[in-house]
Amino acid sequence: MLTAFVLVYLLVTVLIGRWAAKRVHSASDFVVAGRNLPLGISACVIFATWFGSETMLGATAEYAQHGLLGVMEDPFGASLCLVLVGLFYARKLYRFNILTFCDFFRIRYGRKAELVSAFMMVPSYFGWIAAQIVAMGIVINKVMGIDETVAMIASGGLVTAYTYMGGMWSVSVTDFIQTIMIIVGLIIITVIVVNQAGGMSNIIAQTPSSYFRFFPDRNLNDWLHYLAAWMTIGLGSIPQQDVFQRLMSAKSESVAVRSSYLGALMYFTIGSLPLLIILCARLLYPALFNEDPEGILPAMVLQHGNLFIQILFFGALLSAIMSTTSGAILAPATVLGENIIRPFYKNISDKKFLLIIRLSVVVVSILSLIMAIGSGNIYELVGASSILSLVSLFVPLTAGLYWKGATNAGAIGSIIAGTAAYFIAESVERGIPSLMIGLLASAIAMIGGSFIERWFFPKAIVQADL
Repeated sequence: MLTAFVLVYLLVTVLIGRWAAKRVHSASDFVVAGRNLPLGISACVIFATWFGSETMLGATAEYAQHGLLGVMEDPFGASLCLVLVGLFYARKLYRFNILTFCDFFRIRYGRKAELVSAFMMVPSYFGWIAAQIVAMGIVINKVMGIDETVAMIASGGLVTAYTYMGGMWSVSVTDFIQTIMIIVGLIIITVIVVNQAGGMSNIIAQTPSSYFRFFPDRNLNDWLHYLAAWMTIGLGSIPQQDVFQRLMSAKSESVAVRSSYLGALMYFTIGSLPLLIILCARLLYPALFNEDPEGILPAMVLQHGNLFIQILFFGALLSAIMSTTSGAILAPATVLGENIIRPFYKNISDKKFLLIIRLSVVVVSILSLIMAIGSGNIYELVGASSILSLVSLFVPLTAGLYWKGATNAGAIGSIIAGTAAYFIAESVERGIPSLMIGLLASAIAMIGGSFIERWFFPKAIVQADL
């Protein structure tokens, strides 16, 4: 019965994506849903940006092992990111009426900065998409017994299919429905297991205080790594195409801002439910709790949940992973089509440009699938891609919006220096987190490169009307 539900759910998702694709009549419809999403759908789409395998499986495993200090990155850092986007970025970027972050780099800094930022952004998504494909393969394998590789290929193909057909319209409509599945499923499961565990008072009383520690010990090293965890998604995901693309799909500037705040609230509250379920699992199923932290939720539901709970849980889990995957595929595909391929064509028609982005969806999906099959570790795949945007793109994006003195040389230098410093720091023994070293190098290069260009090459500076 559970297998039948999963098959029906996957089929219905593709059919919904196909139906939503009827609204695609132009490249703008495909990339940003014609900038027509109302507040409710826009907030759900933003909420679903990262609510995937890392939130449902990775974060719960970290919480089981390290308590709150292990999940500062997600859901806390992710919620912080959406608040900061609403406060400082959404309104300014929405006014540009552009398709990608890299379009902003072209307008603000010039073609070279656009190209460098695009080549930095596109590869950073492969690991993230691959992690979601791996997670879908694991879930389908546990539910249906299908070989994980076959499950990854099949599920990745399904998500690619409805993303290819409808772009942001398909992503938005399916995200809206999947968000409802996530919220309803997690709330019902949480209520059931909390009651089984004796209520909140009993759960809190029997949980070690270390699980509720929110701040680290009073030493510099612990605090630096604590802040780095907040920064990874809290700052690093601000200059990412997936959240930008979903914000730009809102029907107005004010809707973009409000949906960012509402998405942050939803992410924080709903993202905390799997953590609460883990605390209940610790009391109800201690053997499972100690055996496989990352697989404890699926194992708990399969072994001890009735069919109703299994359908709710795996429906919510698949919804979370598929919604993240679809948006993550569309984001680099858009950058690849808009900022890398399109400039080679003069006076390209909208129809041909739409085809280029659709084919880019296929290319991104295939490369990510190859990476997923080759690695298979969710945590490693996510870790490999989550910091690059922070050390390379955060500083030039923020400087471009808020510092009139920022220049093309500063932006390119910032991207290169931040990335290089991060990888060098990763390869040597150090006490300071590598991302902080990369971020500092990026900021220094931004300031130094901009001043040098203004002093010695003022005619090369791109003047943008901000």
